[in-house]
Amino acid sequence: MTDNQHTDKAESHEESHIAEAHHPSYGVNIAVWIGLLALTSITVAVAGINLGSLALSVALIIALVKSMFVVNFFMHVKFDSKIIKLFIAVCIIVFITMFVLTFFDLTFRY
Repeated sequence: MTDNQHTDKAESHEESHIAEAHHPSYGVNIAVWIGLLALTSITVAVAGINLGSLALSVALIIALVKSMFVVNFFMHVKFDSKIIKLFIAVCIIVFITMFVLTFFDLTFRY
């Protein structure tokens, strides 16, 4: 076996391994989908309950959990490299900072 054939075989093995790592099984996808349906049902049920000032917090927590499912499994971030995860974390931190600064501006405006 020549070196070129050996390299091609190793590369195809790595590509197939990477392809497997980036695609969770159908069972995992179905479980995540069922979880998203359950969380949506919980959101609808909680909307009908008078929680007062906690209603927004509960809705945002459920939305956060649902978005984490979507980002990690359907967008395959769970299987990406650390640099991509770091980039996403920096974006989230900037977003939260802008959100908090806007909140304080609106809160103390009047």
